[in-house]
Amino acid sequence: MSQRLVQVFEQYQKARMQFVQTVADLANRQQNIELLQNAGVMSLLRPLLLDVVPSIQHTAALALGRLADNSEDLAEAVVKEDILPQLAHSMASQNRFYKKAAAFVLRAVAKHSPELSQAVVACRGVDALVLCLEEFDPGVKEAAAWALGNIARHNAALSQSVVDAGAVPLLVLSLLEPEMALKRIAASTLSDISKHTPELAQTVVDTGAIAHLAQMILSPDTKLKRQVFAALTQISKHSVSLAELVIEAEIFPAAISCLRDPDEYVKKNVVTLMREVVKHTPELAQVIVNCGGLEAVIDYLGNCHGNVRLPGIMMLGYVAAHSESLAMAVIVSKGVPQLALCLSEESEDHIKAATVWSVGQIGHHTPEHAKAVTTANLLPKILELYMNASSSEDLQTKSKKALKSVLQKCTYLPSLEPLLYEAPSNILKHVVCQFSKVLPHDSKARRLFVTSGGLKKVQEIKAEPGSPLQEYINAINGCFPEEIVRYYSPGYSEALLERLDDYQPA
Repeated sequence: MSQRLVQVFEQYQKARMQFVQTVADLANRQQNIELLQNAGVMSLLRPLLLDVVPSIQHTAALALGRLADNSEDLAEAVVKEDILPQLAHSMASQNRFYKKAAAFVLRAVAKHSPELSQAVVACRGVDALVLCLEEFDPGVKEAAAWALGNIARHNAALSQSVVDAGAVPLLVLSLLEPEMALKRIAASTLSDISKHTPELAQTVVDTGAIAHLAQMILSPDTKLKRQVFAALTQISKHSVSLAELVIEAEIFPAAISCLRDPDEYVKKNVVTLMREVVKHTPELAQVIVNCGGLEAVIDYLGNCHGNVRLPGIMMLGYVAAHSESLAMAVIVSKGVPQLALCLSEESEDHIKAATVWSVGQIGHHTPEHAKAVTTANLLPKILELYMNASSSEDLQTKSKKALKSVLQKCTYLPSLEPLLYEAPSNILKHVVCQFSKVLPHDSKARRLFVTSGGLKKVQEIKAEPGSPLQEYINAINGCFPEEIVRYYSPGYSEALLERLDDYQPA
């Protein structure tokens, strides 16, 4: 009889084990999620989290994690079924397998939305995860760090909860662990904490994170380098003082050598870091320029396409914006032809808009800067983008602004003349204005202006009497003898023919 009794309990245990294992396997495939949900899987798994057999407990938690990971509805069901407090409470007393599986559930729930992350915070899940960061087992630390990253990434308030629970010093210590996977996820979570506000970034910096991250920039592990550069970027972007701390860690010029890395995302993250550093001050921009940063970024732009070009394009614009000398450094490094290439090769409006903005930052300083832009034949291209009805509003706005700022400095007339024929009146007035400034002082330009048909075109422009455009036309006409102006005015040949009709030979 006792043998039969034992058998019954063994069979029941085997059935429970088989059930949770099968559900865990089925939950790995997206097509099964809805079927499992409709079968009421949540309420069946919940009691198994408290099972007397540890392997059933952690497999039940693993199944829950997979379900929540694949579906926001099921992540919400985990919250509604009140499973989170149970998981968070029991983590401290359970074995490492359960801790990993429970951290996976918290991570899977938190990833979907700030509201679901808040539910993890509310059930003291963050405290339980921070305790797991003190565990000996690197797998448990990794699972906990990943879950904390998923909570922190949503917003500053959730990041603050992770900081307040004491996670940051333990995450920085995790950077020193030998396991590569743990280093990666620790760097990623520090990045997620830092990105929201200067204060949160400062908290990460105050624990000595920059020095540890700086030591890993030349790591042979590609995924670690991606995360390290991303974290340094999120720290640098907030303020001059934080960017200076990153520079002081002597990351450059070593980081620039990573632009030769075979991995696209390592390169993109290095260029993004450079963009975030140079945008703050001329001094920080100069540091990157002195390290050979401009040439490296221009080469990078020549070897990639699409969205990964965006940080490099913007980096050139930020450098050029600071001063005449830095803008000239971009020109000397052959940045303008490369931007012209980006403009013609890229199809996405937001990339074109960034390129046009950068061109404007380079060309708006002096006539010499403007000439570098106009001789690359960029003004007609930018004008075309401005006038194209299918261009986005942002692209049109940036194109108009770049055209105006470069035109106002441009004194190289051969580049301006094509615009006389194509520009709408609000841009045309800036083009005509530049002719009215240059022609009075340059006899060769005046002659060329007549022979090329420029003067004739100006006579054809219909301007409002008394408008600035009319004043500029008058100023141009004042540079030429009256009979030449009359000769190129519309209707002059008809007037001559009329005189011929009326003329009586002697």
